Amino acid sequence: MNNIKNNIKTRLTIALRTKFENYKPETSYMPFHTRLLGKDRMALYSFIQSLNTNFGTSIFEPVAEELGHCHFDIIERQKEVGNIITKEAQRVIQDIMDSLESGNSKPNKNDEIAKILDVARSGETSTIKPTKIDLFLQQHNNVYLIDIKTAKPNKGGFKEFKRTLLAWVACYAYANPQANIHSLIAIPYNPYEPKPYERWTMAGMLDLDFELKVAKEFWDFIGGVGSYEIILDSFEEVGLEMRNEIDEYFKKFHLS
Repeated sequence: MNNIKNNIKTRLTIALRTKFENYKPETSYMPFHTRLLGKDRMALYSFIQSLNTNFGTSIFEPVAEELGHCHFDIIERQKEVGNIITKEAQRVIQDIMDSLESGNSKPNKNDEIAKILDVARSGETSTIKPTKIDLFLQQHNNVYLIDIKTAKPNKGGFKEFKRTLLAWVACYAYANPQANIHSLIAIPYNPYEPKPYERWTMAGMLDLDFELKVAKEFWDFIGGVGSYEIILDSFEEVGLEMRNEIDEYFKKFHLS
């Protein structure tokens, strides 16, 4: 575990330094904020906002990749799921979405996948362009297609999240009919801690037992029991080790 932790810290350090090298502060003119707080603090605020927009790609994905190497046979980031889907699978997905949106049924991922697999290679096909899989995991015949989301995803986006997960299943099954497919949403941390994550906001669209992993549940799934604590410790240690470097970086905005 020490080796894994050191590798995670290395990835974090590289990701942060890369962000420093490529970061350009927002050019929006905020004279009152700047005079009140100072250029360095405004630059830090802008940096944090910029970091938040791609935290999943630049931080969480490489950390998960490092963590998962010992537990999965294959782990890939930003993987193409395939672009062929049968028209029957598209029809089934639309029927599932219509039933969920109308409240006529509750999400049941096992049943939904079974319905899609029944028609995943039948009849005419269409070419589509689904979003890439943030994190692809394979262990023996089991594959996990994971979409990493922000801690507080927009409630209105859950319909599209669900449709993406179902489309991934259909496209991957077309090219890999023998695979045991799982698709799910991952949320790297719980912003409501120590209270439970407010899963009720997703309950109408997602099967909470099979389509959602939050915070500790997600990281321990990737790397085994205790992984969440390793991740938190790694972030804290890198922050302490790089504190002087971070302070020096933002000093230049105070002087400019």
